[in-house]
Amino acid sequence: MGFYLNSRNAYTMYKKETTQPYFVDKSKLLEELFPLVRNGNNQICITRPRRFGKTVMANMISSFFSKACDADDIFKGLQIAKCEEYQQFHGKYSVIHIPFNKLPKNCNSYQDYIERIERLLIKDLMSEYPKVQIDESEAVWDVLLSIYAIDDTAQFIFILDEWDFIFHQDFVTNEDRKKYLSFLRDLLKDMPYVMFVYMTGILPIAKYSSGSELNMFVEFTMAKSPAFSDYFGFTEDEVTELYNRYLTRCTKPHITRDGLRLWYNGYHTAAGERVYNPRSVVFALLYDNLANYWTSAGPYDEIYYYIEHNINDVKDDLALIVSGASVPAKTQEYAATSMNLQTKDEIFSAMVVYGFLSYEDGRISIPNQELMEQFVNMLQKQLSNKLKTKNMP
Repeated sequence: MGFYLNSRNAYTMYKKETTQPYFVDKSKLLEELFPLVRNGNNQICITRPRRFGKTVMANMISSFFSKACDADDIFKGLQIAKCEEYQQFHGKYSVIHIPFNKLPKNCNSYQDYIERIERLLIKDLMSEYPKVQIDESEAVWDVLLSIYAIDDTAQFIFILDEWDFIFHQDFVTNEDRKKYLSFLRDLLKDMPYVMFVYMTGILPIAKYSSGSELNMFVEFTMAKSPAFSDYFGFTEDEVTELYNRYLTRCTKPHITRDGLRLWYNGYHTAAGERVYNPRSVVFALLYDNLANYWTSAGPYDEIYYYIEHNINDVKDDLALIVSGASVPAKTQEYAATSMNLQTKDEIFSAMVVYGFLSYEDGRISIPNQELMEQFVNMLQKQLSNKLKTKNMP
């Protein structure tokens, strides 16, 4: 079993997920992927805010399709087992599953980061295909092509989780970003060994790839594309089911069903369905406490920086939003970058993509009480900094 190729890691992680008291079965997603795998050379990217189940779904997909181990002990009890094509697709494929949010030890450069990925994958390929003469100094796509040249059944499902993680690292330069896009293009685009690619991220591909590097992907976002929306975030019915479980587990419940709705509902899919932040719902039920489980590290702090320095452009709208109103906005997902926000619409676009704001029918609003607290804290921080600056000698 390899590190990336036919690894057991996804199976282990997803099996643990299914044993949790507030696990939600989203395995029907697999049935929608069957035609894409069957037809071959399909590449899709799912972009969602953090904590919306991207990694859980990536682990599920990898463990289902991979021939690394028999995962029937997981899936035989899930919804996907009722599908007529279950046996046809379950455990039949070589899967390359790369979590891009892992850094090598003492990583200080993009070169350190990408060389680790290439080295580990080539090591896996050498172990899996010992009869193929592999030159470790070759590019990983050349190694894969040499394997395919000898064995044309050597086709792979690629599961690439958090592909855009590297763009948020301080040591990555603009030149590094170009190299990384070229790496993904050379690895995946028009390659005979590619059977199917499932990729996840936070920011839309169009933000990074303005040319043809990654135009082979069909992208599905929460704000613009209704497909697959049901599988990311919890629906009303799913939260009701979880709440009923909570009532049977908790002898003195402190949470109400309306409380869950107030605190964690408020996101909108492109199809108009309301969804809950799944991580926060699970934590609230697990710890019997309605609280803020949102994490405000990384890009969220950077967005605050742009709010602080563009406060004259956004302060009036922010005051309305914090009061509970919605305001009109022109969101552009490709402009949602924490690296170069120039206008009010770009700031609000970034907030929608990161999950700070909800967008529906051309208007933005704060989704729920959990995020309201984040905004209040953000504005208090801005006011405190302003007072400190004013009182400085």
